[in-house]
Amino acid sequence: MDVRIVELQPLRVASVLGYGTEPEMLAWNQMFAWAGEHHLFEQPHRLFGFNNPSPSVGSPQYGYEVWITVGADVQADNVAQIKQFSGGKYAVTRVTGVDNIAPTWQEFVKWREASGFQNAAHQWLEEHIRVGAEVAPAEMVLDLYMPIR
Repeated sequence: MDVRIVELQPLRVASVLGYGTEPEMLAWNQMFAWAGEHHLFEQPHRLFGFNNPSPSVGSPQYGYEVWITVGADVQADNVAQIKQFSGGKYAVTRVTGVDNIAPTWQEFVKWREASGFQNAAHQWLEEHIRVGAEVAPAEMVLDLYMPIR
């Protein structure tokens, strides 16, 4: 497994949340529409996502939160909240294809258990490197961010 250690700097983000049996698409559709209305794709922005709340045994419903980095000029509204993320130390690995995300997370946890690093309390993240309506699920590229100490 190719893993790099990074210090993710603090971020100011706009956040939207999807909830249901397929919350990722709900959250992404909402984010793409909101970010487009705010002309955020005219400049590069980082996109992150994570389960919130995580899936639980016996329930097909869970949440997925999506963040886009924003400047001080972007304000919260009835669609997106503004959050300050404090950053932290992470182990990061890359995955290609939606079907490979869960197995890669599982292998990544095994890597951490054997690495000498311990879990840290800051947010687990998936940074979406190649994503969008024109990108097939098998071609999506994500960096998985595992909080470590």
